[in-house]
Amino acid sequence: MAKPFTPEDLIRFIYQETSPDEEAGLKAQLTADPGFLSQYQHLLEAILMLDAFKMDPSETSVNLILEFSREQIEEASHA
Repeated sequence: MAKPFTPEDLIRFIYQETSPDEEAGLKAQLTADPGFLSQYQHLLEAILMLDAFKMDPSETSVNLILEFSREQIEEASHA
């Protein structure tokens, strides 16, 4: 009996993190199961949209991180 694949398996497949055997099984299920293919297409679309969404940290956040780093270096140099 073939292993039932999950949405997590599809995500690993999209990111090319599956073994060759898993990849073959997923491709076979995508070909044979229209519902599974639809699920794959929705996940792929969501991942592509998330990858396209770029966020930059605020200047305040960057400054807080840099200040924390400076404090850690100063503390380490006095220890």
